Parts: sequence; structure tokens; C-alpha cells
Amino acid sequence: MMTRLSLVCTSLAELAKRRKHENLDSSFIFVPFGVETLGPWGPEARALFKELSKRVIESTGDPRAGSYLGQRISLAIQRGNAASILGTVPRCGGFEDVLDFI
Repeated sequence: MMTRLSLVCTSLAELAKRRKHENLDSSFIFVPFGVETLGPWGPEARALFKELSKRVIESTGDPRAGSYLGQRISLAIQRGNAASILGTVPRCGGFEDVLDFI
């Protein structure tokens, strides 16, 4: 369940992304995709996901296609989070075996 603080944070992130890219050529369609580290999605991210899910289901005929898309996006976010964390850990002799295992 998304808390109000999470909703505010993701909405602010989407607003900041929209401002950052406001000078894009009008031939592009820009939709900010704000997602918090622990999972909550911003309003525009949810709306885009729902539309994409609907289109994928229509084109494939598979009612599970939207769920698969959500899982792929969630995994990409988790991988990005893991890369961010591992990128801050110094690679020294004591942790080599642990980091190679992860």
C-alpha cells in the first residue's frame, strides 16, 4: 500500500523529470516514470504501465502479459538497486569471496 509520503515523493520525482526534459523536441512523447527504491510507483508511472499492459495483452492475446511486463520492470529496478549498492562497496581482499557469490 502506498503511503502519502511515498506518493508525494514519486510525484515530485516525476515533476522533476518532466522539468528536466521539457525542452525535448515535440516529436517525442515523454512520460516520467517515478519509482521509489522500495517499490511505490508514481501516478504517471502507474498510468503508463496500465496503458502498456492493456496494449501488450491486446497484441498477444495473453491475459498474463501485463503481469509479465510488471515483473520485468520490477526486476530491472531491483537490479539497478543492487548495482548501486555494490558500486559503493570497496573491492578489497576481505570481501572478494562474498561479492563474487552475490
